[in-house]
Amino acid sequence: MAAQQPSDAARLRLVGSRTEGPDLNAPAPPAPAPGPSTGRPAPAGGFADALNLAIEASGLSLDRIRAALAARGVRVSVTTLSYWRRGRSQPERASSLRAVHLLEELLGLPHSSLSSLLGPPRPRGRWAAAATTSHLGLEDVWPGEQEIAAIFAELDAPPAGELERLSIHDSYYVDAERRANLLRMRQVVRATVGGVGRCLVVHKADEEATGCPEITSVRHGRLGRVRRRPEVGLTVAELMLDRPLGLGDSTVFEYEVEIPPGGPTMEYSRRFATQVREYVLQVHFDPAAVPVHCERYDREPGADVDHRREQLWIGASASAHVLAPDQQPGHIGIRWEWA
Repeated sequence: MAAQQPSDAARLRLVGSRTEGPDLNAPAPPAPAPGPSTGRPAPAGGFADALNLAIEASGLSLDRIRAALAARGVRVSVTTLSYWRRGRSQPERASSLRAVHLLEELLGLPHSSLSSLLGPPRPRGRWAAAATTSHLGLEDVWPGEQEIAAIFAELDAPPAGELERLSIHDSYYVDAERRANLLRMRQVVRATVGGVGRCLVVHKADEEATGCPEITSVRHGRLGRVRRRPEVGLTVAELMLDRPLGLGDSTVFEYEVEIPPGGPTMEYSRRFATQVREYVLQVHFDPAAVPVHCERYDREPGADVDHRREQLWIGASASAHVLAPDQQPGHIGIRWEWA
């Protein structure tokens, strides 16, 4: 079986003069009209130059800016602020992007005047040479699966990058008859844009199974629209979050998947369209049916061939697990064999 995966109205007012320092309780001055009469030179470069000029014009120290951001629940170190203004790094994570919007208010800049200057995320790690976007398209994750594409279009699927996956934990259960019967799933997510209230999940049964996976026991959310395709063992469901998320807000949701009956189960895997900070997969076997061999496998997006295999130990608890920190877009799973 395989699986996929309110804004605050208060404003910061810390812009002050160089000689007297900023007044935290003073009302915000009116925004200057655009043009040469503003007295503030237009930045010649991108985000770093604009931020540096705005900090210089405000008269605020980096430590004062850090303290103001912390008072609004966003923690950014003085070192990070210094790197941003000098172009040594740029804000990319959801919490950092929220800090940029607060900086615009703090420094008396028009809305989006800094955030609009940010370039695309800088590539990191082993995907740096190959990845040019932060997430994969549906065809890359589920190649040739036209049913999934059609359902995503019907349900007006939200963009893949709206939710940052901080943690996903799958627990997969195999009974004494060597058949999978249950999946328990838990995700911790954070919004990268404001107003995120839903996501789509995909579950596909083994080829030998009869029927579709059924999503039950949703916690910290509720089940929305569900589309089933029994002929291919496919279920695509809309999960409604507990509340709409503002930029940088996080939430946890959980659910279970009842797996339709079929032949002996030989593997479980998950496909990733976006990076996940931490992925944990546990497979629990009935003590009466413990495999003789178990291994982890990894595949590149859309590939049919493993690019990594690693033997796993099945412990006294009759279970095996995989821990994948900073899991990149692609395909990861556990497979096993019985005597």
